[in-house]
Parts: sequence; structure tokens; C-alpha cells
Amino acid sequence: MKRTGISFLYLIGERLSDFPQELEGILNRPNISFHEAFYELTPTPEDLLLKVHSSRMIEGVRQTPYYETALYSTGGTVQAAERIWRNEIDNAFVFTGTGDHHAGRDYFGGGCHFNGAALAIENLRHKFGAKRFAILDTDSHHGDGTRDIFQDDEDVLHVCLCSQNRDDGTNVDIAIPYSISDEEYLSILEAECTPRIAQFKPEIIFWEFGYDATSGDYGSKGLSIDCHAEIARIVSQVADNACRGKMVAILCGGSRRDIARHCIPRIINCLAE
Repeated sequence: MKRTGISFLYLIGERLSDFPQELEGILNRPNISFHEAFYELTPTPEDLLLKVHSSRMIEGVRQTPYYETALYSTGGTVQAAERIWRNEIDNAFVFTGTGDHHAGRDYFGGGCHFNGAALAIENLRHKFGAKRFAILDTDSHHGDGTRDIFQDDEDVLHVCLCSQNRDDGTNVDIAIPYSISDEEYLSILEAECTPRIAQFKPEIIFWEFGYDATSGDYGSKGLSIDCHAEIARIVSQVADNACRGKMVAILCGGSRRDIARHCIPRIINCLAE
């Protein structure tokens, strides 16, 4: 069994309204630890925010209704990565109130306010001396904010399955057509992403997980509701081989409550196997 941490943020809204009660059977397992915002999670401090985002951008987020939510969302990711680095857990799943991958160094939007993966990476660098990182993005849309932050950073591999093709070493986009089958998607993931990450040899992997590519959701590429657990299986195997299982799954896109209820517990079960 793997030791899996869950970082949870209570939210007002539809898509996660079945949680954490939907995890009732999972939370009783001895290898699962559950950490709640406002109790066990702390907001991201401003000195860390300034290592990733501009002061102008931070002030812009401060003026929105989502500032506190964004601080606790990214705080969950930062703390999960720290627990993994300290060998308290092996991997983690982070529930978020605002997303990550559209938040760049000097801009935000698309439901993303601060970039949790980027903040966790900078924290691991400055606090623990970590060197190499991989970010795998399976949200339906391009992680433009993450790319903006790390486009010139050769120590961060960013692989994004989206709507365009690009490969310049550490910045990789892989176009996913509409109406793709699960089998085709998983084949692309294994053929294009697995060897790149293995060759890069990251010390930890951040998986930007979005279920918006599911058929019937707003970024539909035609994936079935069961595909995401298979993606989790592949990503977990990649992490096992590349960095002894060190991986943080960060919830990004997706809007439907029924899809979240179906796939998130299965993903967490996969991480905890």
C-alpha cells in the first residue's frame, strides 16, 4: 500500500458538493491521511507567492472574491509536496477551489488564480534544495499559465495534452483530437508522455488532473467517465519508475457533479494501491 494524503477545501458550489462524504470508505483506510483547510492546511504565504507571481498580479487576485480560496487551494498543494518530500506520505490528491494552470507569472483567469504546482516547486527548491520536476497536464485545455512560468526553466518538464503540438525539449504540447476514444487517449499518454518523463528523471511529478475532457463536460474530447482512473494508473506507474512514486495530483477543470463523484474516489484508490 502507498501512503496517500488528501488535501481538502470545503467549497460553496455544485461540482464537489458530494465530498468529503463520498470518500467515507476511503478515509477509514490506515494508509490515507486527510487534511482540511482552515484546520490542518495553511494559506500560501506572500513571500512564496512573490517567488512565482508579480506583486501586481497578486494584488489583482486580492481584489477578487476568490483570494482566500486561492491561498488555501495552493496551500494544500504546497503542503502535500512538503509531506511527500519529508517521507510522511508517498503521494497526494489535492481538492482545489480555484485552478492552477491558467495562472501565469503576471496574469490569471479561466477559474485559476494562483499556480499551486509552481508554488510547490519553488517551495521545494528553496526549502529542500530539490532540483528537477515534471508537470503532466491532462486537463482539456492548454496550461498556458504554467508554460508562462516555466518556459525558460530547463529543470521543469511541462507536458500538456491539449489542442496543439509543440516539442522544444522541456516544453511539450500534444494535440488531443475531439471524439477520441479512451484507448487512443491512453495510447498517446503511454507513447508520448511516459518515455519523456522517464528520460527527464524528475524528483517529483505534479499531475494537473482535469475531468473536463469527459464526454458531456464543457471541454469534452469524448473520454468516458472511467478513463481518468486509467490515466491515474499510468501516471502512478510513471511516478513509481521515475521518482519512487512521488506525485501530487491537483484537481483542475471539470464542472459536473456526477463525473466528480464517479472518478475522484477511483483515482484516490489508484494512488493508494
